[in-house]
Amino acid sequence: MCMLTAATMATSCGPAKETADDFSYNDERFADLQMLRYRVDGFEQLSLRQKTLIYYLSEAALSGRDILWDQNGRYNLQIRALLETIYENYQGDRTTDDFRAFEVYLKRVWFSNGIHHHYSTDKIQPAFTQQFMLNAMSTLTDDQLPLLQGQTREQMCQVLMPVIFDPTVMPKRTNQADGQDLILTSAANYYGQGVTQQEAEDFYLAMKQADPDPAHPIMFGMNSRLVKADGRLEERVWRSGGLYGAAIDRIIGWLEKAQGVAETDAQAAVIAKLIDFYRTGDLHTFDDYTILWVQDTVGNVDFTNGFTESYGDPLGMKASWEGYANFKDLAATERTEKLSANAQWFEDHSPADARFKKENCRGITAKVIVAAILGGDLYPSTAIGINLPNSNWVRAEHGSKSVTIGNLTDAYNKAARGNGFQEEFVIDDATRANINKYGDTCDDLHTDLHECLGHGSGRLLPGVDADSLKAYGSTIEEGRADLFGLYYIADPKLVELGLTPDAEAYKSQYYTYLMNGLMTQLVRIEPGATIEEAHMRNRAFVAHWVLAHADGAVALVKRDGKTYVQVNDYGRVRELFGELLAEVQRIKSEGDFEAARTLVETYGVKVDADLHREVLARYKALDLAPYKGFINPEYVVERDAQGNITDIHVRYGEAYDHQMLRYSREYSTLPYVNE
Repeated sequence: MCMLTAATMATSCGPAKETADDFSYNDERFADLQMLRYRVDGFEQLSLRQKTLIYYLSEAALSGRDILWDQNGRYNLQIRALLETIYENYQGDRTTDDFRAFEVYLKRVWFSNGIHHHYSTDKIQPAFTQQFMLNAMSTLTDDQLPLLQGQTREQMCQVLMPVIFDPTVMPKRTNQADGQDLILTSAANYYGQGVTQQEAEDFYLAMKQADPDPAHPIMFGMNSRLVKADGRLEERVWRSGGLYGAAIDRIIGWLEKAQGVAETDAQAAVIAKLIDFYRTGDLHTFDDYTILWVQDTVGNVDFTNGFTESYGDPLGMKASWEGYANFKDLAATERTEKLSANAQWFEDHSPADARFKKENCRGITAKVIVAAILGGDLYPSTAIGINLPNSNWVRAEHGSKSVTIGNLTDAYNKAARGNGFQEEFVIDDATRANINKYGDTCDDLHTDLHECLGHGSGRLLPGVDADSLKAYGSTIEEGRADLFGLYYIADPKLVELGLTPDAEAYKSQYYTYLMNGLMTQLVRIEPGATIEEAHMRNRAFVAHWVLAHADGAVALVKRDGKTYVQVNDYGRVRELFGELLAEVQRIKSEGDFEAARTLVETYGVKVDADLHREVLARYKALDLAPYKGFINPEYVVERDAQGNITDIHVRYGEAYDHQMLRYSREYSTLPYVNE
């Protein structure tokens, strides 16, 4: 998956009065966040059956919200309920600095699906005092407070106040620091208290070694919490009747409705198999579901729903919950179909060693989609491109699906126009002109190449464990897909296919990618910190490796006291991207952990403090938010006297706080603490 990742606050909980005619992509901004809106153009032209299917899948995508919150931290659901109770019932002065800071904190927690920053995973530090919060709580009755069974308010405060206010308690949701116990130092709730990294690695290694079918391994540990019970390790599986069962049962209910209005028998079979997986938690059933899902390419409507990406687990094994519904953008899909139709050509011409190439690229499909709803780990911050499934053997034998989410990239592009960023950070007028002419086209195309062909390319050598790169696995995989896209976006084949207009277009992508990896992504890092997020690490190691080996083809130069990226030889840069792609593919195919570690730690983690200070100061002067996320549309259902759906319409304009509070009312399914 490829992630992109918005001050005055309104205190009203009512929806905005915006209509489709006065639609605005930019919405409110707070802290380092800008909220955006996206349009679902084309929905009204769908058939009633398709609209109904999307509506049911959207409800299923929203019904797992609590799962992600609990996965992100043991106390997140109780803290969310406490903050929302104070926000809705506070009777004091809402214009004080403390209350405004409280409001910003709540909105940041909503955005991050927990108390840790969605990107850095550092704990969000409140700018209001603990005494303010205690005073606000004192006006609430015990019945209003989210107390656990048998818990007093004093006991709740003893637990939650340090979690919220003490910077040394649960400081990091997902720690990736080399040399530390990544489980014990991470607040993510994928492992029970006291489970160590070594214990977890040994536990799953033993399971893999006992696998009777190592050529078709299940994704061990993907859908469970590993805990200690009476001193022994055991998995608590996320399934109906198990951990997160109440939320999963509600998801199943909506999926059953969706199955009844599926576009095709094949689509109905996909949904039925997903329901079976949710009921049993059996990972062999999950593989069966993903195979059916990959093979279902006829319908216009599609979805994902379930335990998907492993970025939140410090060991890269356990999957966060996410869901979304979408339908195909038929016109834009023509470009991705050209790529997938030529997948074998790209594989054959890769600079990687022949041992690591697929002899037969099977079942690679790609499309541009219109997102209809975002849920779980795709909301509010989301991806612009997705490639699934994650199982290596399923991809090799059955193929994969890739999507570029067109209406989201369009929203990002429209929201960013005229913000002064290019004028501040791009070196000269000629480079800016190239970016303005080709940038949107090449951004979309790089995403297509990354998701459709990059993730789908290459193969593991026989006997190589898919988890052998451990904590570096996600970074290496994202870097591999990025490099594949970067290498091929400059290829004459793309001009031949009509995907790029001429031989100059690729330069826009090369420049912006190097500028981001070397400089501008640093606006997302606090002073003194290192790079930890997997996608940021991958962009950093690619850009810094190229700079280190460029011999003048790329340089960081000073003009009028400001640092800029200068590309002197774009052809040589392409050669370097190809050389690094070959090495990263080797690392992936051979499972070379030490080489992965050296590459990432050398080029993808460290930050130049002086350059960081400069970039932060220049960015601050632009008054831009470094992170962006989306407010979902609403679906208004019309019914006849018998309760049958007669039509569904999209409505925009719901206020951010209204949406978050409504979701808490309508989709809260789990206990405050889930054991």
